[in-house]
Amino acid sequence: MHEIDSFRRAPVVVTGGAGYVGSVLVHRLLEQGQPVRVLDNFLFGDAPLADLAGHPGLATVRGDVREREALDRAFAGAAAVVHLAGLVGDPLCAKDPELTRSINEHSSVPVAEATRAAGVPHLVFASTCSVYGAAGDDWLDETSRTSPVSLYAQTNLISEEILASRLEGSGTALSVLRFATIYGVSPRMRFDLVVNLLTARARGEGRLEVHGGDQWRPQVHVADVAAAVVLVLERGPAVAGTLNVGSDAQNYRIRDLAEAIAAAFPGTALTVQDIRDPRSYRVSFERLRRLGFAPAHDLASGVREIADYLARAGVNADEARFHNVRALNGHAPA
Repeated sequence: MHEIDSFRRAPVVVTGGAGYVGSVLVHRLLEQGQPVRVLDNFLFGDAPLADLAGHPGLATVRGDVREREALDRAFAGAAAVVHLAGLVGDPLCAKDPELTRSINEHSSVPVAEATRAAGVPHLVFASTCSVYGAAGDDWLDETSRTSPVSLYAQTNLISEEILASRLEGSGTALSVLRFATIYGVSPRMRFDLVVNLLTARARGEGRLEVHGGDQWRPQVHVADVAAAVVLVLERGPAVAGTLNVGSDAQNYRIRDLAEAIAAAFPGTALTVQDIRDPRSYRVSFERLRRLGFAPAHDLASGVREIADYLARAGVNADEARFHNVRALNGHAPA
């Protein structure tokens, strides 16, 4: 097995390292003794990495993944690149389609070219299970047909294809990780993700409303996403190809997900609106399980963690900084 110990002298680059997933991953890598170089434009600020200021294992490059010069500076001498940077979520991506394509899709060309030029042996790209789209009740694995129904999903799928094409024949192995819908506490906290949002509303308002209810959504804790990325880094280029990231047990119909969260806060009223949502995908994570991955978190523990965070931090989950669309209103990147 290619252990992460074998390349600890060279940094792992994390694009979007100050983001919701990135900040958790950066902390985990540094805790394991792995030097990290973050490439981020710090659109949401640098607070998620503030506690790491002065850490001898951390370097940061302020820049945009669409800028080749910034990519070259960040990727030089890297042991691997974890490419997380991008606009995330259907509402944010739909707000400005041209900007979304520029950041999420078109940036894949300079990212691939900079990776090749730097001779990086392994590129790990963060994609999404939403590329499976409107798939109904069937179980889906990495070979299943994709049918994205949102711009967010479409740009991720196109980026998968661009990276694969541009890196073909190079010395860089590409691992595409399709994340389930993520929940849990992060240094760059978000309350526009379904479990986080429903937990905050059940705790704070005692009522929940969801649209539809029969559609499937796989869920995964943000710390388990970071653990899966580390596992793939440890296995190295041998883990090329596509991997779904999550666990079979955490595939939920939206109605069942909401009922489980409501039950954690006795007295919570749940309303299910009869509004059709075509996005439905029940995903198999068997390939990742066979690599040795087992999630350390489940929905119940995640809901408790989020509730404890709200009580401890004393924050208002409706604040704009916790919601990507509102956080970026008025100062989105050009």
